[in-house]
Formats: sequence, C-alpha cells, structure tokens
Amino acid sequence: MVSEALKGRSLLTWLDYTEEEIRYLLDLSRQVKAEKKQGEVHQRFLGKTIALLFEKRSTRTRCAFETAFGEEGGHPVFLSTQDIQMGAKESVEDTARILGRMFDAIQFRGFKQSTVETLAKYSGVPVFNGLTDNFHPTQVLADILTLEESFGSSRGKRICFVGDGRNNVARSLIVICAKLGVHFTVISPASLTPDAALLSTCAPLAAASGAKLTITTDTAELKGADAIYTDVWVSMGEEDKKEERRRLLTPYQVNQALMDKTGRGDSIFLHCLPAVKGEEVTADVLDGPQSRAWDEGENRKHTIKAIMLAAICGAALPGTKSA
Repeated sequence: MVSEALKGRSLLTWLDYTEEEIRYLLDLSRQVKAEKKQGEVHQRFLGKTIALLFEKRSTRTRCAFETAFGEEGGHPVFLSTQDIQMGAKESVEDTARILGRMFDAIQFRGFKQSTVETLAKYSGVPVFNGLTDNFHPTQVLADILTLEESFGSSRGKRICFVGDGRNNVARSLIVICAKLGVHFTVISPASLTPDAALLSTCAPLAAASGAKLTITTDTAELKGADAIYTDVWVSMGEEDKKEERRRLLTPYQVNQALMDKTGRGDSIFLHCLPAVKGEEVTADVLDGPQSRAWDEGENRKHTIKAIMLAAICGAALPGTKSA
C-alpha cells in the first residue's frame, strides 16, 4: 500500500514519486490541515528529532518545518552553515553519516542538488529537499493543494508560469504537473526557458498523464488559464544579474492587465514568496481578490507535515492501515 511505500523515503525531486504517491500526500495534507483547523493536537513525532540544514535564508520553509515538527511533539534542530562543519572541516558525506546516527530525518535548503543527494545517500534516514538551485519540491506540492482548494481536481487545469522559466520552482512545477496531468505553460524570454534535458525527461510523463507542457515567449498563451504563477526575477545566488533580469523580465510583470489576459474572472494568482512588489508582480495583484499567495504560504506547513508524517511514521489516511 502507498503508506508502506512512502515510509523511510527521501524527497529530493518529484521525479522519484508516482502519481499515486503524490496524490496520497495531497490527501494527507488535507487531513492534517483539517486537524489543525479543528484544534486537534497530535504527538506523532514524540521522541523524534529532525536536523534542519540551511545554506540559504528562509521564512516559509524554516517556519513550516519547525512548527509542523514541533507541534507534533518532535524536536527540530536548526543548523546553519555557521553552526556546523559541513563544507568546511567536514565533507558532506561525513556530516550525513553523523547526522543520520543522531536524527530521525534531515531537511536541507541550499545551493547544490548534489548536496541533498549526498545527504540522502549516506545518512540512512529520510532527507527532504527544502530548496536547491535545481528543485523546490515541497513548494510545488503546496501549489497543487492550493490549486485544488480553488478548483477541485487539478487534473486538466492549466497553470501558466510567467518569468524566469529556468528557476527551481518552474522546474519543479514542470515535473509535478507532468506527473499529475496538470497542463503547464512557461512564458518567458527565450534566454530564460527551461533546459531541454528536463523537458525531455518530463515529456513521456506528461504523455502518460495527459498533461500538456508548453514553452513560449508569448503572453497571449495566458488565455483561459486557471492560474498565473510568478516568482522573483533574481534568485538567491544570482544577485549580480539583477539589472539584466529586470531588462528581460519587465515585459512579463504580472499586473492586472496581464491577469485580465486569461479572459476569466475566476483565474487565480500564485507566488511562492517572498515577492518584490513592483517587480515581478504589482501590489494590487498580490494583495487582490485573485491572489492565493497567502493560502499557498500557509499550505507549505500542511504539505510539509504530510511529507514528514508519511516518511518518518508511515502515516496512513483514515480507513487505511499505517505501515
């Protein structure tokens, strides 16, 4: 059963998960969100610990992991690069070996995808990718949950990502949409489109699920979209490219005129946050009635809790047996 298959698993990218497994995690996310809203208190991580490794700053990812783990009775330990020897006196492999003997799970948020992969290979415990330069899997699970809260099933819905199509969020959306049968369009300057290797990997996944993946420079493709998504123009570690990105991406700013190109009043706006108001999105859109960015931010907590419950505890949905 699915809960048994998920127990002990790391989450490095959604490429490693089946559609059934992702949908199970979405259902579990809805369950734990409902529990929270109803004031239920559980202690499913009682006696357990998680190491939270951060090379990059964070608001939502850090708060989601710490509060989700702590309110379930577990003990999260925050470790920045200033706190530990990883990458300085100690290799990633050796850090993984030690942390795996002391903690029940590890979260990593940083630069290289190879780092989170090495942690998973050598630690012997579940490792969760809280963001790398390549992928941001916990973010896009929250995105899909938010889409489904607005429209019901996500299958056959269409998300249009406007902006830097090479970034970790856009890349992760390509993967999860291809897995789940969600149509996904990237609208970006030609120099900022997703890499061909990832698109080649995801093409057969999309064919199997019925998803349509579209890469274009034309904002006319927004017509009929269920959701418009954007992200900051300058990702962490690319601050030296700020002026170039501003020049390239100003025509792709999400403002009300661009939102109106969907031709629908019920289209929603999504953003992984933090947002730079006046750059990739205007304040009236981010704070307006079509925005679901704040729901999306809250859903980071519920989806991350579901991922951890499944991997650490083998949590099962009501009516099923846990591992």
